Amino acid sequence: MGLLDQILSAVDNPNQQASTGQLASILSSVDQLSNSYNTNPSTMQSALSIVGNYVRSALQQKRAEAGYEGAQSIVDRYSGTYPNPQAVDALFGSYQIQQMIQAVAQRTGLNANSILEMLPILVPVVLNLLRTGSNTQHPQRGGNPVLNSFLDADRDGDVDIADAMMMAGRYLSR
Repeated sequence: MGLLDQILSAVDNPNQQASTGQLASILSSVDQLSNSYNTNPSTMQSALSIVGNYVRSALQQKRAEAGYEGAQSIVDRYSGTYPNPQAVDALFGSYQIQQMIQAVAQRTGLNANSILEMLPILVPVVLNLLRTGSNTQHPQRGGNPVLNSFLDADRDGDVDIADAMMMAGRYLSR
């Protein structure tokens, strides 16, 4: 089951944190960010996909070091739709941040300073999307199928975060 399928399943499951309001808030944050930096939505989606790929690698590393609970703890602690520089610092070292900025700049044409300013919003938004699968009663228990799907993706280098968000937007528009 793909990431979007897991998210939509979580929306329908009262034992998981996902809601249409949460998805709408996530999409709104990305739209606002795009407007703030005068970028078109496809550019922001590209940036989000690249950031998502780096988040996946960082969370896989956290899972390898501290188990599933360590990765889930990062998601729970730093997810949101507001700027949170600590989310970036919790996942990445300065070298990884520079690599990510360079990758986003090369693919999108955005300048490095703008990307650096966007990261404290993009990273928590990705984590918030992953949090949709958390158990409402006991986030650390019961597994998070959205996070598991994200971490165990097919490793083709293409994170479908942006695609999932675009499809979620269409789902909410119905």
